[in-house]
Amino acid sequence: MTQLNALTTESANTATENIDALDTLSMVTLINKEDQKVALAIEKELPSIAHAVDEMAKRFANGGRIIYCGAGTSGRLGTLDAVELTPTYSVPPTRAFGLMAGGDGAMYKAVEGAEDSEEMGVADLKAHDVCEKDIVIGIAASGRTPYTIAALRYGNEVGALTISVSCNKEGEMNKVAQIAIAPVVGAEVISGSTRMKAGTAQKMVLNMLSTATMIKCGKVYKNYMVYVQPTNIKLVARSKTMIQRITGCDETTASDLYDKGKASVAHAVVMYESQCDYEAADKALSENGGKVREAIAALKH
Repeated sequence: MTQLNALTTESANTATENIDALDTLSMVTLINKEDQKVALAIEKELPSIAHAVDEMAKRFANGGRIIYCGAGTSGRLGTLDAVELTPTYSVPPTRAFGLMAGGDGAMYKAVEGAEDSEEMGVADLKAHDVCEKDIVIGIAASGRTPYTIAALRYGNEVGALTISVSCNKEGEMNKVAQIAIAPVVGAEVISGSTRMKAGTAQKMVLNMLSTATMIKCGKVYKNYMVYVQPTNIKLVARSKTMIQRITGCDETTASDLYDKGKASVAHAVVMYESQCDYEAADKALSENGGKVREAIAALKH
């Protein structure tokens, strides 16, 4: 108990000790004021985040998987980050996924005691045949969750890249992971409610890790998600708009390129910029790791 109480995420926030007596506007203003500290805490961790991205990009480009491990809010945030990579960057679900203490059902309903199981943390990774190509991201606000620590240790044993995302410098995870990221956001508005500032910090860090990795692996051209999956009317329209904005062509041309590019923005842009057909664009993208900029340069060379 003493060890837990010593953690920053478990401390009491003197600035909000009378929040229950405030009017509503003052209440949400105070929450907002505390939330503003999150980005500043993350700023101090940018060198570690950049290091993690560089290492992640190497593994992912070599066929490795991004595996998020956590319990409760932390596990759900990891799963959310993983799931979004499929529609946004066309990353197969087999190459980016979350493992929750307590199994998939824990995503929707708390599984008591699951986070305390080291055996489960190891077993979940073994079930997915984690190896040296993979990336294991352990997420826990406290940095002391047994399930997550065990997962990181097993990741180290098999030679995977291990990264910890916590909000306590004193957390055990920082010592276990090869790369530790620990933005210290301070005591929560509601003492111990780490779904608040700590959860926001974790979400922001995970966004950075996955987005920057996707950029380095060629899933972005300029600042456009050119590998978006156009699975609904909105995303089809967004894809055509991207083609139009990137190339400067008119709406009709963009729609034609979308069709000829087989609903791939990346292919459509390469086809337009290099004045080539789909097959040539596809070959150039394949030979250049899917990177649009490099594919265009190769065809113009």
